[in-house]
Amino acid sequence: MPLYLIRQDLTRMDCDAIVNPSNQKLIPGGGLDAAIHFAAGPQLLEACQALGGCDVGEAKLTEAFRLPCRWVIHTAGPVWQGGQNGEREALERCYRNCFALARSQGCESLAIPLIGAGSNGVPLTQVLPVALETLETCLLEAEMTVYLVVFGKDAYALSRQLRDGVQSYIDDHYAQSVRPPYAGNLAPGALDRSLSVPLREAKKRSFPFRRRQSRDEDAAPEQVCSAEILRSDGTEFLEDFHTAGLPDPLQLTLRLDEPFSVKLLRLIDQKGMDDVACYKKANVSRQTWYKILNEKDYKPNKKTVLSFAVALELTLDETQTLLESVGFVLSGSNLFDVILMYCLSHGIYSVTTIDAILFQYDQETLYSKA
Repeated sequence: MPLYLIRQDLTRMDCDAIVNPSNQKLIPGGGLDAAIHFAAGPQLLEACQALGGCDVGEAKLTEAFRLPCRWVIHTAGPVWQGGQNGEREALERCYRNCFALARSQGCESLAIPLIGAGSNGVPLTQVLPVALETLETCLLEAEMTVYLVVFGKDAYALSRQLRDGVQSYIDDHYAQSVRPPYAGNLAPGALDRSLSVPLREAKKRSFPFRRRQSRDEDAAPEQVCSAEILRSDGTEFLEDFHTAGLPDPLQLTLRLDEPFSVKLLRLIDQKGMDDVACYKKANVSRQTWYKILNEKDYKPNKKTVLSFAVALELTLDETQTLLESVGFVLSGSNLFDVILMYCLSHGIYSVTTIDAILFQYDQETLYSKA
């Protein structure tokens, strides 16, 4: 991890390897394939001719020559024939084999386009989910920075059902005074429906919890900690998370003055997740994860908190509570926040899918290095 969705010219990507969506003969026809050959120079075609072609779904390697990257990985994508002839499976093989070949070369970064979306005729609504799902799975198994490169938000398309659902939610929840032209017509007098979660007053309580050992951590004795709750104004409260779906008898308690790492590790324990799997699913870098674990005064930004909330599959109310405990909130007056509210309330727990929605609405994506 992580997987970044970016707008960029693939031929200008300064990374270890880029992927060229070619054909079975590895002879450039047009589009991105031709652009890559033009930028790399005639030596790239000579190298491709020595490879003996490429079957659909396979991946083959050449040097990058005049390109800023080191390697070019060539793959032959499927031609769209209605979707009932193994096109999805072939696309998945393209992404898996390109990732595997980059990994075998020791690559730490890979830039890859939406394979098959050009002259091969694969619908944009089909390409994006396959790319996101397949690359997410690959990144759970190996460390690499992957850039899914598109020219703009019109270079791919969300499914109609997802697009309509997001837009309807925005129309209902985004504050009228700040809605963009494309947000639709809100009812007269529509109000900011920020979903801040009130916390019940209760006596201060504490409980012990025991950390599991992560696969990435050095061997160390288990640590028993105690957690208390303090409200910012000095009064005491405890939120009963049993009603929010967390397991009993472990009830989550959040203390505003305790480190974010303590809050996060407790949540990981209560959700029964592995530490490494959690940070990978959150799509944060290993450097960010090490900062969280090792820097006592580490203060996450809002996007990092949200990424872990998504990875932990927290409900909207649980996410609001976690955000409030570190000084943030989701607000109906912010389009980015409203999109996150939609995803959390509709069980969309893929960071990269959420990034695709944010990208479509010209918002910053969730991924964060800080």
